[in-house]
Amino acid sequence: MKDIVKELGFLTLGTRFKRIGDLLQAQSQALLAASSMDMPAAYFPLLAALDSLGALGVGELAQAVGVSQPVVSRSLRGMEASRFVQSDIVSADRRARRIRLSRKGRELVQRAKRGVWPRIEAAVAQACEPLDGSLLDQLARLEAALQEASLVQRAAAAETSTAPRRRKLQG
Repeated sequence: MKDIVKELGFLTLGTRFKRIGDLLQAQSQALLAASSMDMPAAYFPLLAALDSLGALGVGELAQAVGVSQPVVSRSLRGMEASRFVQSDIVSADRRARRIRLSRKGRELVQRAKRGVWPRIEAAVAQACEPLDGSLLDQLARLEAALQEASLVQRAAAAETSTAPRRRKLQG
């Protein structure tokens, strides 16, 4: 089947970025699940922002991660239901609130920083390693790399290749 989006080049660049983003998000989700972190991958930028910047208003959180307030508000509802964050009302009209990590959220972020975040970062970096040249060529190679070997496969391969070295350092 012809890939029309790829053929149209810069005309469909936004669609192409979204497609790659969706692919990365889905593969990151698989790595999270493999690490027993059964939650949406979309929560992690928000959790990381709160971990790094402390309590934030919804608008500040949206700005920190570069998404719209409605997107943040939807995610926050799920994060509050899962007890990863807590919100405090900060004005008399009850609409303004500050969001902060709960104890459960802080523990989750620490676990992610030690385990799955470095794995995701290394797998994405590995998929991007061979990229050079024009942007459209890079996108084609990145898409092909992600379709050829998922982030889960890349993370497993990286762990296998560093296991003897880790054992040597520990021993």
